Amino acid sequence: MSKPLIHIVGAGPGDPELITVKGDRLLREADLIVYAGSLVNKQVLEAVGSECDFYDSASMDLEEICRIMIDYAREGKKVVRLHSGDPSLYGALREQMQILEEAGVGYRMVPGVSSFSAAAAAVGKEYTLPDISQTVILTRLSGRTPVPEAQALGRLAKHEASMAIFLSIGMIDRVVEELKQGYKEDTPAAVIYKASWDEEQVIYGTVGNIAEKVKEAGFKLSALILVGRFLGDPISRSKLYDANFSHGCRESKK
Repeated sequence: MSKPLIHIVGAGPGDPELITVKGDRLLREADLIVYAGSLVNKQVLEAVGSECDFYDSASMDLEEICRIMIDYAREGKKVVRLHSGDPSLYGALREQMQILEEAGVGYRMVPGVSSFSAAAAAVGKEYTLPDISQTVILTRLSGRTPVPEAQALGRLAKHEASMAIFLSIGMIDRVVEELKQGYKEDTPAAVIYKASWDEEQVIYGTVGNIAEKVKEAGFKLSALILVGRFLGDPISRSKLYDANFSHGCRESKK
């Protein structure tokens, strides 16, 4: 008998068309879906068959989540644990994996489109620009979940890299206070509420004024904060398509 298996699937940032083809197939084939109800767009589940059982993990603790998945998997049922965005980012995933491993249940991860990618699409920008930033920092402000001291937001801000800040919109004043330890006040900033959802909203500003704009908009949850010169102009052209630059696929036209 083969080892019980659970698929851990990224639902994407919100738009139901942004789930992967593989993720969508696994949902349609599933006998059980345990999904993050407070974060996953319910439209993602609309094509799932009526024979499938659903559990919303928002009201469940870790042991309850894993117990129901293990029980179904041991019965030979097809089980999907559905996370928002990409499971590898802020998904409380490793602790679930540990319990599955201890129970002798296998798992496979199916990546998803993260909200930081959807946020870049919402503002029509590229995180990595020549002469401006070649580094992207994905982080959060320390709160009920602590952040290692060496990775405190104020320290990361000193790199002046392109930055996407998760799970911190409700502490926007503290976010800005720490950002100012590295970024200048005129550094462009943007806040994207529910990136890729029908309810998507975007606020533009700077490190100096974004906090007030967020308060005016009333955003307290489900919003990603972007900071960095990549949000502004001008830009330098890359070498990739420069007519005078040679690489493995093209000779210089000099």
